[in-house]
Amino acid sequence: MQLKVLRFFLPLFVTLTTPLLAQVNTDLIVMDIQIKGSKATVYYRTAKLLTNRDAYDNQPNFINKKQLAFSAADEKGNHDIIIYNFESEKFTNLTKTPNTSEYSPALTDCGLFISAVTVEEDGKQRLWLYPTNFGEPELLYDDIEPVGYYDWYDNKAAMFVLGNPNTLVYPYSKSEVLTIDKNVGRSIKRKPKSSIITYVDKNNPQEKDGKMIYPILGFDIEKKTHHKYGYTLPEAEDFIWLNHKLMLMGSGNQVFYKKASDEVWSLAGKVELPGYSNISRMAYSHKLKKLVLVLNRNSP
Repeated sequence: MQLKVLRFFLPLFVTLTTPLLAQVNTDLIVMDIQIKGSKATVYYRTAKLLTNRDAYDNQPNFINKKQLAFSAADEKGNHDIIIYNFESEKFTNLTKTPNTSEYSPALTDCGLFISAVTVEEDGKQRLWLYPTNFGEPELLYDDIEPVGYYDWYDNKAAMFVLGNPNTLVYPYSKSEVLTIDKNVGRSIKRKPKSSIITYVDKNNPQEKDGKMIYPILGFDIEKKTHHKYGYTLPEAEDFIWLNHKLMLMGSGNQVFYKKASDEVWSLAGKVELPGYSNISRMAYSHKLKKLVLVLNRNSP
């Protein structure tokens, strides 16, 4: 696969008006957030649009202290990795590939690559590495696919592999690929300052006020032990870690937090932007004290 990159500032297709039929149109919203002790506060008056297109801008992930990576659809329906710099307020294409699509960007442990789930020309969906110096991309695991989501530990990726059921795997080596669990949710997150990969267990839901909640579990890659972190919010599955003690989830237009050891979620704040609803994915920067949220664009 030939990688074509634009090394200079590129406007983020702000004139695009044709929606993608296969996906909900989403935008990125940025807000101020304060973490004080075991409490998180989101300031709704600071909410502003980071992207504003009738298309797919999603899967945000901070890759350093000032840059955010995310997946964005172009005018032909291909998806590229875009980098936003909070200091310069500029968008730049990391990838510009006409026949492939890149999703779920993240910085690798070594810091030399942006990893991404790439849908290749033949439809294979595997994990690729895109050098931060704009060099040629590299395929990481040629025999593990279709990959949906992932996170990093010890320079290896814990991967959500699509199937019936979906599985969570971790390759200790080429010959030792451990299946951690089956029927898992799409949020695969390493707990900060630990060797624990956390995820949502879809096997054992409970009903709360007529809606389903799911266990949040963890697996320690080093110790091979299992951990429990309570339950999700009703009918939600996207969560992130703010630090090694606090977790964050969204429900509707509200943001909630809890200590990992607690069962109860507390309100951190809400998003009040006309035309937007249903928080899904999130990204947090401790350095910038910023929270980036993905929200659906409501139909006119």
